[in-house]
Formats: sequence, structure tokens, C-alpha cells
Amino acid sequence: MARIIYVEDDELVGALVQQVLTDAGHLIGVIGHGTLAYETIAFKKPDLVILDRGLPGMQGVDILSALRRLPGLYLTPILMLTAKGGEDAVEEAMEAGANDYLVKPFEPEELVRRVDEVLKNNLFRRE
Repeated sequence: MARIIYVEDDELVGALVQQVLTDAGHLIGVIGHGTLAYETIAFKKPDLVILDRGLPGMQGVDILSALRRLPGLYLTPILMLTAKGGEDAVEEAMEAGANDYLVKPFEPEELVRRVDEVLKNNLFRRE
């Protein structure tokens, strides 16, 4: 079980991801505003962060870059989950420090597999 913060401004998508990951055994909170999410992540220090790109306040890639500069959070795994596909978008996120990138729409099983994989890889990296 991991503590996850999902940053998503679309309430329906947020509820879907929350249900899928809760069913997979994780604790997940959804935050719909980028700046509030950044502050919450910095305070709560979750096991995993899932970020959308387009958000009110701070954009997802900006949150990602800022988190990578914070001591105590720079190793926190971050999965981008966004509707923006394309090589440039993926490359930008990976260069900013994302551990993985998944494009919406997605299959729930694929999301669970990616979350579990990112968490597992992060565990090995910290040991």
C-alpha cells in the first residue's frame, strides 16, 4: 500500500483514478489545483505523485521540476498522467524528472501496472 497524491483538475478523471488505485490497495488523495498540490506534496511527502500537465495555478511539469529540487522529495517517484501525448511532451517531462508517462485515455489495469512498477523501481533505487 502506497500513499499517493494525484493532481488532476477534472473531477471525473480524479474520481476514476482514485477508485482504480484504491481498489488496488493504495491510499490516494486528489487535488485539483497546482499550487495547492505543490504545497501539500511538500508537506505530506507521499510515496508517489501522479501529475496531470494542464492545471490551474502551477502546471504539472513546473510542479515536477520544483519537487526535484526539494531535499527529501527529489527521489519521490512521479508519474505523469495526461492527455497530452507526443514525443516532445514526453521528453520534456522525462527531462524534468518524471519516472514514467502515461497518456489518457488509459486502461485501468495499465495504470495499476505502471504505478506498481514505478513504486518497485523506486524501492530498489533507495536501497
